[in-house]
Order: sequence, then structure tokens, then C-alpha cells
Amino acid sequence: MLSALNSVSACLECLSLISFIMNKTRRSFLEKCGLFTGAMALKPMGVLGQDVFKRKRIAFLGTEVRTHSHAQHFLDRLALGYGWRGGWQNPRVDIASVFIDQFPQNGDLGRDRVKRYGLKLYPSIEQALTLGTGKLAVDGVVIIAEHGKYPANEKGQRLYPRYEWFKECIRVFEKSGRGVPVFNDKHLSTTWARCKEMVDDAKRLNFPFFAGSSLPVTRRMPSIDMPHNVPLKESVCVAYGGVDSYDIHALETAQCMSERRRGGEVGIRKVHALRGQKVWARLTEERHSDTRRLVVSAMTRSHNLPVEGGYYTGKVTFDWARKTFPNPTAYFIDHNDGFRTTMILTNIRDFNYAGLRADNGDIVSTQMYLPMPTHGSTTADFFHPLCRHIEEAVITGKVPYPIERTLLTSGMTLAGVESLHRGQVPIQTPQMNVHYKVGPESTYWND
Repeated sequence: MLSALNSVSACLECLSLISFIMNKTRRSFLEKCGLFTGAMALKPMGVLGQDVFKRKRIAFLGTEVRTHSHAQHFLDRLALGYGWRGGWQNPRVDIASVFIDQFPQNGDLGRDRVKRYGLKLYPSIEQALTLGTGKLAVDGVVIIAEHGKYPANEKGQRLYPRYEWFKECIRVFEKSGRGVPVFNDKHLSTTWARCKEMVDDAKRLNFPFFAGSSLPVTRRMPSIDMPHNVPLKESVCVAYGGVDSYDIHALETAQCMSERRRGGEVGIRKVHALRGQKVWARLTEERHSDTRRLVVSAMTRSHNLPVEGGYYTGKVTFDWARKTFPNPTAYFIDHNDGFRTTMILTNIRDFNYAGLRADNGDIVSTQMYLPMPTHGSTTADFFHPLCRHIEEAVITGKVPYPIERTLLTSGMTLAGVESLHRGQVPIQTPQMNVHYKVGPESTYWND
């Protein structure tokens, strides 16, 4: 009897070892194929080795796909993969459907990409989300409503259909009795009411929602974050680009650092936008003595300051900057707790941050690295980490940062546009009484 029991025990050990080896081999294979995730590791095997885990599927909604459009950047990475931690990361979710609103006569890549990646193009957002079944049939939605031929309003805002597309998703969610994670590229919409409604919809239907720019999550030089929960006095971002376009990038550059301050974010009370010499005149005021230090610190992080004969025309000082950049655009932003943000757009072609600690007077400064295609790189790899965050949100149901960040940066952008439209007057923003906090973890690309 004892001999028989020993034989049975030995057989069980052999079976356990064989199962362990098979699972390890299976895991190694799936990892190399980009199919293994942390969530998958927790899932049991089904009957006859069938995997209970099912890869998540997304609906991809884009305005137009052409070279260097945002939809091209996102679609290629989500369909083909991207470089990550010294290797190639295969897509971790599947693109179940594609909706493209416009196909430009010259330079369209939309149909080519759909064919190249074996995707399916749908004629409407509703069908893209339901796969023609009448009910929600995907696990996530990616809204890339940037670029394309859309009208502008009297304020100069380009009326991209971010809000309209989001509301179409809401209708499908409500009809289906459930929602799925949604990512919205850049700012939320063109009015505060619409921005707030989008956030309220997500909370009402209880689905994960995040949005914004690649600036907070791209690489940094140096690779640092604002220490968590330290007292801050002011943030400055010196960047480039246009109003209702690149201002959102610069504001997110500052806000992703500012929100880590002691007490978290408590909202915005006033935004004042200025142009040209009015910017420099305000900065010379005594109340902006710290701002001037931060402007210089941020500029010294730039790799694209103007030069003559291969080097600067003088030491990088406030007076040098005032002489060198005569026509900037600036947003002066007052927060409800006395904290201040200053954003300056001028001709430097990068995004540079400096923040002043209130406890020891130290300046924390870095560049959010954004090497643009045709200007420092051939591909826009700063989209890699944002695509990875999209995948993570779809797989785990958890967003990398609160949607309130982009609600506020959208509001700052809107108020800046309004200030300029009204003749560079201050805009009071009591509606932007938005409070939120972030944790100590960093979400930028720091491998």
C-alpha cells in the first residue's frame, strides 16, 4: 500500500512539474508576442488549455489620418506597436473598429492604414462602438479629434468634434447599460460647460475617463518629477506654438508639476492673457520678481534658443530674453490658494518648466522632451507613453491621472482665449473651483 501511495505521489509531482513547465513556456511565448499582461497572469486556464483571458478591444475614432496628424501617430502605435524599455512592445489591445471622419484628397493615409493592419472601417461612431450589433461591443474608446478641416469661431477656436463624438459614445453607453474606458486627445472642448459636462457624464455613468497632452508623460531632461507634497509658490512654462493649439501643451507641462504641491490642486480664480511688450512690462513688476527667475531657469533648459554664429548673442538673462523675444504670448494664472502659473509662448521650439519651492527657495526645472518629426527626429516617439497609458487604462480600468487635470488645463486654455478675444483683459473664473490630488507615483516616461 505504501509503495502504491508513493507511486501516486510521484506521478502527481511529475504532472505538477509538467504543468509548471508548460505554463512557463506559454508565458514566455506570450510575452514575446506581446500577449501576456499582468491581468492575464491572474487568470486561470480554461478547459483543454483554452485561456479564460480575452484580449481587450478598442474603437478608434479619428478626424483624419495623414502624415504627422495625431490620428496617424496614435493609430500606428496602437496597431503596430512601439519601442519600450529597450525592446519592441507589440500592441496589448486589439483595434476592433475604426471610424475616420475625413479623407483628405492629398496625403490621406487612412484607407492605407486600415488595409495594412487588417482593420475594419465603420461609417459611424455608433457602429464603431457596437460593431454593428446595436449594443456596446468594445472594451475601450480612443477619441483623436485633432487636425482636419473644421471651422473656427470668432475667437479663433478650431471646432474639432471632441464633445460631439464623446456624446455619441455616451448615447451608446446609456443604451447598452454600461460604459468602458475613454481617452480624449488634448483639451476637452471649446466651452467650459461642455468640458464640465463630459467629466460629469463619466462620473455619472462610472466609466474611466482621461484626456490631455503627451507633454506630462514624455521623457524629461533631467529625468525628474516635482517632489510630492512639497510647498510650491509658482510654476512657469516657456514653450512655443499658437493659441488654442500649443497653449494646452504648455499648460499641461506646468500643471502636471504644480498638482503635486502640498494640498493638491484647489482650482483657478483668474486668467489674464497678454501679448508682445505688455508681457514684458508686467513681468518687470515687483510682484513678478520670482517669475523672472523662473523664466530664466526654464529658458536655460531649452535646446532651441536663437543663436548667431553657433551660440547665443549674450548671457541668458531676463534682459536678454526681453530683447530676443519681443512678441511672446503669456497667460498669467492665479490659483485659489495663492499659487501662480505663468505660461509663455515664444520662438524656442521646446517645452521648459521651472517651479519655485516655498519651503527652501529651490528651483526645480526640466525640459519635457518633445523632438518633433523633421525637427530632431523622424518619428513622434513622445506618443509612446501616452499609448501605453491608453492600453493600461483599457486593460486595468484604471486611469494614470485624474481627469480633473485636463478639465482645468482645458479651462485655462479657454480663459486665455477669452482674455485675448476681449482685448487682453483679466477673466474671472469662479466656475473653475476644481479640487483634486495626485499620488506620489510618477507617470512620465522614465525608463
